[in-house]
Amino acid sequence: MFCNQCEQAANGIGCNVSGVCGKKPEVATLQDHLLYGLKSLALYADKIGRHPEIDRFTIEGLFTTVTNVDFEPARIGAMISQCYQLKEKAKASSGVTIPGDVAAWQPATDLAGQIKQGEAYGINSQHDNEDIRSVIEILMYGLKGMAAYMDHAMILGKSDDEVMAFFQRALAATTDPSLGLMDFVSLAMECGKHNLTVMGLLNTAHTDTYGHPVPTPVQLGTRGGKGILVSGHDLKMLEELLKQTEGKGINIYTHGEMLPAHGYPGLKKYAHLAGNFGGAWQDQAKEFAEFPGAIIFNTNCIQRPAESYTDRLFTWGLVAWPGITHIDGWDFSALINRALECPDLPENPGKEILTGFGHNAVLGVADKVIDAVKSGAIKHFFLIGGCDGAKSGRNYYTEFAEKLPQDTVILTLACGKYRFNKLDFGDIGGIPRLLDIGQCNDAYSAIQIAVALAGAFGCGVNDLPLSMILSWYEQKAVVILLTLLHLGIKNIKLGPTLPAFITPTVLSFLVENFNIGPITTAEADIKAILG
Repeated sequence: MFCNQCEQAANGIGCNVSGVCGKKPEVATLQDHLLYGLKSLALYADKIGRHPEIDRFTIEGLFTTVTNVDFEPARIGAMISQCYQLKEKAKASSGVTIPGDVAAWQPATDLAGQIKQGEAYGINSQHDNEDIRSVIEILMYGLKGMAAYMDHAMILGKSDDEVMAFFQRALAATTDPSLGLMDFVSLAMECGKHNLTVMGLLNTAHTDTYGHPVPTPVQLGTRGGKGILVSGHDLKMLEELLKQTEGKGINIYTHGEMLPAHGYPGLKKYAHLAGNFGGAWQDQAKEFAEFPGAIIFNTNCIQRPAESYTDRLFTWGLVAWPGITHIDGWDFSALINRALECPDLPENPGKEILTGFGHNAVLGVADKVIDAVKSGAIKHFFLIGGCDGAKSGRNYYTEFAEKLPQDTVILTLACGKYRFNKLDFGDIGGIPRLLDIGQCNDAYSAIQIAVALAGAFGCGVNDLPLSMILSWYEQKAVVILLTLLHLGIKNIKLGPTLPAFITPTVLSFLVENFNIGPITTAEADIKAILG
């Protein structure tokens, strides 16, 4: 195996024995095989136009290969077989036979054979030129990240034909040996453009269904009684669970990226949505062992479960781990029954933190924000957010937030917020200094806030007193970065380390065109930004 798609790639190069995420070599190889199959499918899907079954499978297939989603070999093998069946269906519909090995792909009928074939489909087989291969990787990881957001949007009934056409066109393009470096740079930038559409779709799906988020205090303690802990990103799954547990004496708690759910009126109306338990994904083994109720993942980021909670852990959707009970569909009876069998949580009230500062809430007080900037009460905005992770160096983000002057405002999103969201930053004239915008996909809200402020001040986004200090871990962070670059946003600080898949040539391009730079120390970076 060789995998370098996440920030924690072994030795800053890539995992070649076993994934730091817990991915075994056979799983990595099967995922490589599935991606190869998706490219084969795309060659024909690109010729037949929109086909709902094929488009939906493409999204699920890409999302399956995102870090910390599916670790179950048999499930991935079944997807490989399904991918071939859909490829043959698309081929028949197209009426043509495309030349070349990728188009002729036919997987083995058994798992061992699929693993053996997959050994030839790894990252390094994508192109002989390392710089072109680097940009192909950026494009592929962008497609994976965008697929994750599209999956959530599709669950809520939203899609976009132009975006789906791009998925197939871009996947097919990665097999074209005639394309050069700048061709793939253009495709990567176009991926960022389409991801803005997808994040907008998802935002509309969320707000149409659950209302616009409103600033909401969230309890970090526990209520006495039975409990279920929900980790992931999918709001529809949470809603269905809330409906099915109503009146059953079970309290529902959020974990990780589910925290922003508390800000949505359509979800916070459920009195048994009790609070948030724990922090970011990398602390789950310790935190889940301390949670006595049942636990469910509805998207990434699952880690190897500890034995102390495997018997009360469930997965749903595209998430899977060998030996863990998986729930298909929308019937959560097995999870609910297990929660009723588990010990009670203690009555243990804790601190409250605020969430729910989506663009609608922030722009609702835009006049106060603008007045505070004009009066000098607010000197600068910092967007500090992104993925959290276990690798050393992420205390930088805590230190950065703590060391900022009192006349600055912090916008945050995604699980990177857990580095500092339980600290008290106070307020500026009634405006909280820490504004939790939401999940990673709510970068859309951050963009809308920035665009609105730029309009109010009659300047470009790059001219605002706004700096972006981003942390990354997996592929959704990659596609959000592509979206920011598509919008022409410059001077982004990225860490804790730069991606292993970016070559010096590609890095030089990013620095020259966007002035992207690695984080250094909190003190030095604050001084460089504020002077």
